[in-house]
Amino acid sequence: MTGAMLLLLVPGPAVLYITSRSISLGRAAGLASAMGIAVGTMFHVAAATLGLSALLVSSATAFQLVKFAGAAYLIYLGIRTLRSGDAAMLDPSTDRRSLRSIFGQGVLVNLLNPKTALFFLAFLPQFVDPGRGHATLQIFELGVLFALMGWVSDSIWATVAGTFGARLRGNVRLGRAQRKVSGGVLIALGLASAFSGAKAK
Repeated sequence: MTGAMLLLLVPGPAVLYITSRSISLGRAAGLASAMGIAVGTMFHVAAATLGLSALLVSSATAFQLVKFAGAAYLIYLGIRTLRSGDAAMLDPSTDRRSLRSIFGQGVLVNLLNPKTALFFLAFLPQFVDPGRGHATLQIFELGVLFALMGWVSDSIWATVAGTFGARLRGNVRLGRAQRKVSGGVLIALGLASAFSGAKAK
């Protein structure tokens, strides 16, 4: 899985999402987001194993609907971040969103990313060895391994970003700037997803 490790070392949209959550809402929120992304990945792994992802990717209409739904959700989260008050910024525990809901947001963000389904369909079969048994089981095992590796990598990003964000939240002026950047990142991710033309990752 050297290829998977190289992919995980390059920060992508999931890392930007998790770090923005960590900086704006705290380390615990970032870790909850990382776990949510990992669980969402497991859903995609299961779908790829069962062949459901192929149905999604083969339908241009379904692909576009899921893509735009995911983009709209990211933009919505970005706007909420921009509109959050100073009290929530200085003390993330006062934010109405619990860690459970933040975890759920991470799951939903990943589920509504059809490019993740496309990625597993294109990436995992390359490592299937017909001589090692059932191909479907191998795809599932490789997918679970990739999800675990991603969770560890994302958790490290969440911890580092959360620690950095805690320092920013101690200063109201810097905290406000940080909130604008975090919200802007989420909106930018949503717009990038919405206007990405090709199905390729």
